[in-house]
Order: sequence, then structure tokens, then C-alpha cells
Amino acid sequence: MITRPLDLASRLRPEPRNFDTLFFVNGGLLGLFFMLFGSQLVLAPGLGVDFKLPEMPGSLVNATATTSTISVKNSGQIFADGLLTMEQLREWLKSEARKTKRPSLLVRMSAGVPVSVQNSIVGAAREAGFGSSIVLASEEPSGDASRSR
Repeated sequence: MITRPLDLASRLRPEPRNFDTLFFVNGGLLGLFFMLFGSQLVLAPGLGVDFKLPEMPGSLVNATATTSTISVKNSGQIFADGLLTMEQLREWLKSEARKTKRPSLLVRMSAGVPVSVQNSIVGAAREAGFGSSIVLASEEPSGDASRSR
């Protein structure tokens, strides 16, 4: 052991005899501190928070909840309940349009999806019965892709 050659064990201070009173005083002071200065957010983060987000009066005028959602990748892959071809998508759109009284469709597209694919999906959705309740959401192309064209 490393203490033997230098005889460090003999130079150490002996252990204190009793820390019980100091332990209880410290625990009592901590309890008093939390009672006097504690808040809901310190003791229970996330509970009891009562604040309102600012209201924007015109934000919900044209907002609609969508009943169906599909995702389209720039490689031409279409995802709804799984990977679908264009013919399978037409059948899926027809079945989704029959499920509700007022069907609406959200089409999420990656950057770089050709307009021809977008037009064929919108056309298939209108034929299936979605009418004018089709919402298109697409990502902006990255700066590098737009520079290379």
C-alpha cells in the first residue's frame, strides 16, 4: 500500500466522533429553505404551469384538420400505410375518401419532387373524392441543390 513507505496513516487526523447533530441541522435547514423559497417549478418541473400562448385572431380562419396523410419522397416513393405504387395509391385514396363525410388530404413532399408527380397525386385525389380539400406541404430545396442547377 502507498501509505506504508511514507507512514501517511500516522499523520492523518482521526475521524470525528459524532456527526449526528450536524446531519439533522443540515437536513432541517434544507427543508426550511424549500418551504420558504421553493416554488412549484423547482420541486415539480412541468406541473402547475399556467401560461397562455399569444392568440392570433386570423390564424384559424382557413385552418382545416386533415383526415388522411401521404408522404412523397423525391425518388418517387409514396408512403401512406406503407410504400404504395401510383395504382395502389388511387385505390387507397378511394377507400380513405369513403371513410368520412368531408375527406381532406395532406400531401407532404420532400424537396425536389417533380411537378408531374405532384399533379398526378392531386388529380388522383380529386378523382377519389377529395375535391378541393387537398393541402400540399413541401420542404424548401437546400441551398446546394439550387446552386447546382
